[in-house]
Amino acid sequence: MGSSSTMRALGAIVHRVSNGVSSKSPNSLVLHCTWNVLLSRKLSYSSAISSLLPWVSTHMHGGAAARRTIWTVAPLCMGRRSSKIAGRKGAQDAKKAKLYSRIGKEVVSAVKKGGPSPISNMALATVLEKAKELDVPKEIVERNIKKASEKGQEAYIEKVYEVYGFGGACMVVEVLTDKINRSVAAVREVVKDCGAKMADSGSVLFKFRRARVVNIKASDVDKDQLLSIALDAGAEDVIEPPVYEDDTEDSSESYFKIVSSSENYTTVLSKLREEGVSFETDNGSELLPISAIEVDDEAMELNKELMSQLLELDDVDAVYTDQK
Repeated sequence: MGSSSTMRALGAIVHRVSNGVSSKSPNSLVLHCTWNVLLSRKLSYSSAISSLLPWVSTHMHGGAAARRTIWTVAPLCMGRRSSKIAGRKGAQDAKKAKLYSRIGKEVVSAVKKGGPSPISNMALATVLEKAKELDVPKEIVERNIKKASEKGQEAYIEKVYEVYGFGGACMVVEVLTDKINRSVAAVREVVKDCGAKMADSGSVLFKFRRARVVNIKASDVDKDQLLSIALDAGAEDVIEPPVYEDDTEDSSESYFKIVSSSENYTTVLSKLREEGVSFETDNGSELLPISAIEVDDEAMELNKELMSQLLELDDVDAVYTDQK
């Protein structure tokens, strides 16, 4: 069944059941709330039908079964747009938390190696400058300088884990940890539970390149203006956000990526501030896929879930994929 015909079928079901109950009845409200939840989740059409039909079948026939329903979708009464906005805010907050965590770890490692004075410790001076560039709160930096002197606190070590995702997509997981055994065990557990597979060292990493990147929300800037700013600042490239024909609401939440050399990175940030263009704080460095690949809807959702669970791990600072 095609996408349009499927949507018509679902719409007919909602209309039919809605007409069979009072517009003010609990059943009608639950049906519409469930419908909104299904729309807010990027389920395949077949999955949406499977989730909704048991409820429709039960309540169309009434009887004892109508008084006892087993839910496959939580009946949260949240509209599609509000659900997406809440999700985006949560993702933005999580991204900022990851940035602060990483900078804090880098501060601890630098202090452990060369002491708490940026005058004599060039590594710490570099981290402090990076924190200033990325608008990391001063109290976070100071707290981690103090933390580095605590008894038992070890320096953090960078590790990279490679993962085979779904639909041919690959992932690189960046970790900064003071306990390597803990971090690798946690990453392996998430990958296994999600049904993905760990990759051997070097089998995925060659598909990416390291670059200094600034992310700018597409809705906050004019494309031509951004290209002009990037050109003036000596940026290497501007990557436009992908366009998804079936999800126009998300287009305003897409991002441009300004790619810069390390030498020009500060200049790019200064130019953006000068022109009043807002940009998202990140770690200032990303792995970009050399060649992105397309996957089907099911693989895309599985990969998003895998990445989300990996990013929930305290030791994980970033996850990159070559999925478009």
